[in-house]
Amino acid sequence: MKLSVIGCGYLGAVHAAAMTSLGHDVVGIDVDEAKIAKLSAGETPFFEPGLPEILSAGIASGRLSFSTDMADAADADVHFIAVGTPQRRDGAGADLRFVDSSVQSLLPHLKPGALVVGKSTVPVGTAARLAELVNPTGARLAWNPEFLREGFAVKDTIEPDRLVYGVATESKDQDTAILDEVYASAISSGTPRIVTDYATAELVKVAANSFLATKISFINAMAEIAEVTGADVTQLADAIGHDARIGRRFLNAGVGFGGGCLPKDIRAFAARAEELGRGESVAFLKQVDEINLRRRQRLVDLVVDSFDGRVFGRRVAVLGLAFKPDSDDIRDSPALDVAVRLKGLGAEVVSHDPEAIPNALRLHPQLTYADSVDQALEGAEAVVVVTEWKQYRELDAAATAAKVARPVVFDGRNVLHPGAWRAAGWTYTGMGR
Repeated sequence: MKLSVIGCGYLGAVHAAAMTSLGHDVVGIDVDEAKIAKLSAGETPFFEPGLPEILSAGIASGRLSFSTDMADAADADVHFIAVGTPQRRDGAGADLRFVDSSVQSLLPHLKPGALVVGKSTVPVGTAARLAELVNPTGARLAWNPEFLREGFAVKDTIEPDRLVYGVATESKDQDTAILDEVYASAISSGTPRIVTDYATAELVKVAANSFLATKISFINAMAEIAEVTGADVTQLADAIGHDARIGRRFLNAGVGFGGGCLPKDIRAFAARAEELGRGESVAFLKQVDEINLRRRQRLVDLVVDSFDGRVFGRRVAVLGLAFKPDSDDIRDSPALDVAVRLKGLGAEVVSHDPEAIPNALRLHPQLTYADSVDQALEGAEAVVVVTEWKQYRELDAAATAAKVARPVVFDGRNVLHPGAWRAAGWTYTGMGR
């Protein structure tokens, strides 16, 4: 099929390249000339495992191209809207300027029978509003939320765990058939498919993210209790995780969640619920957000307490800047937040991350960045692990002890083995352990 992807950020670039790998002809459209130039040259503007390979292959095949001109999307049968919906600067709600401008710019280039498919995460009610703009052109609108995990986005696009189509009742069969053709590979492999209305499709993504955020904040709330009772929250999570109704995934206590989805999505969902007069239905999400942010400060407090309340001038190695491993994304990153807070208290912070340093440097040039883990560790009086990159998880406790001035480690993700580190002479502190 001929597809266009409007917006070539994280979601759009991955979607465009992945659709090409499935045999479609795809043009990616974005107003950022520098980004389009990079993508056209086969260069990824962000780190995502597996993307460089399918991007280069798509361009080499001639089936994938990028442009800043919306007119180049005119021949497409299906147009995916994949622009960002960041948090508004004046409140907690979602900023829909990019979604609205993308649709407005696309309208003159829509041919009759074309399908515009929203993938961006939007407040419920957005699709119905946009359909009123799209329908008069002879095209139609559907909503197909994304469920990408950074670090696994290519796999999640090509082999999704479910497909959700939000379609209009009057064109349900027609639009479902078109989307089935787009996702023919996943459909043929038995991927579950749910066909529903606009509102349900819009709610699926924010409901899923709200549930995951709640689960993470729940175990972090248990970590707060564990810290004052002497319990071990990791063993607690193991025990309750064996209950099939609960499950072990997303029950890892630490400094909490971050990134470009969960934080802003739960805030936008709560804001939209207030607008709908049902704020009390998701009022708990505010507490979820508060617990999450509180854990960052808790880690900072633990570090400061280890220096008897005076961290000024003390050298602290912060391992990790991205919000999660296998990503260079620093949006709302707990790791970067911890580094900045310690720096603000006067600590001599030296940070390392395998991929996120360029992004962090642009946002926080006041921090000191190390080219290697060894450089970050040299002379450190405290080591803080805040992103669970494999190379940090696999650090040798004894060898690492020889590189620091003071063997004190704070395991912000509970990924190190306490016994092994203590046996090597470290003062080990986990989160809720």
